[in-house]
Amino acid sequence: MSDHPPRSTEIDTLLTELSPDDPGHPVQDPAAGDAGGAGGGADGPDDDTSPSPLPKKRKRGNALTEWLVVVAVAVGAALMVRAFVLQQFAVSGYSMISTLHDGDRVLVNKLSYRLHDPRRGDVVVLKTLEGADERDLIKRVVALPGETVEYRACVLYIDGRELVEPYLDPAVVTRPSCGTDQIPLEVPDDQVFVMGDNRAGSKDSRSLGPITYADLIGRAFVVIWPAGDWRWL
Repeated sequence: MSDHPPRSTEIDTLLTELSPDDPGHPVQDPAAGDAGGAGGGADGPDDDTSPSPLPKKRKRGNALTEWLVVVAVAVGAALMVRAFVLQQFAVSGYSMISTLHDGDRVLVNKLSYRLHDPRRGDVVVLKTLEGADERDLIKRVVALPGETVEYRACVLYIDGRELVEPYLDPAVVTRPSCGTDQIPLEVPDDQVFVMGDNRAGSKDSRSLGPITYADLIGRAFVVIWPAGDWRWL
């Protein structure tokens, strides 16, 4: 006989060691483990992660920061609009009577001549020009590049034909209050000939010469002051 125990005895011993009934090797219930991990168990640490309320002082600080940002954006937008789009100008003097009066305020579109060339009849604001007595002159475009302009005896001629000017006040522009005559002059390229509606009281292209496009700030299109006298130009 062999001195070694039967092979079946070795297998029984191994099964006994791996048996779930072995009190030395308890088997954990997966469901219980998950519940403990998820729920935290009675013996586990307190996992309450709900945020604590922010201090009132910090909330006030955040609100103040938001308002400062809003104000800064609004001011920046206003400056951008004023610089590149719209700007108001005050009329000084009487050269545009009766269309405009001293103290009127007009709104000027500064984008107009970036989009298209000046047009006859436009009321325009000019940059300060050498020889001008005023800043930001406001005049009317009466002749365009390539046209021959002439003014005599209160009548404006374009290429030899009388120009009808419905915007003039007959009580203001009438003989002998016609102002300085203009001998025939051809307007150069990229320039315009401008005059005031009060021909006897305006310093304009008759003395300053044609105005380059670069010297046009923009087109005045509406009177916004006095408040009760809003009107389109």
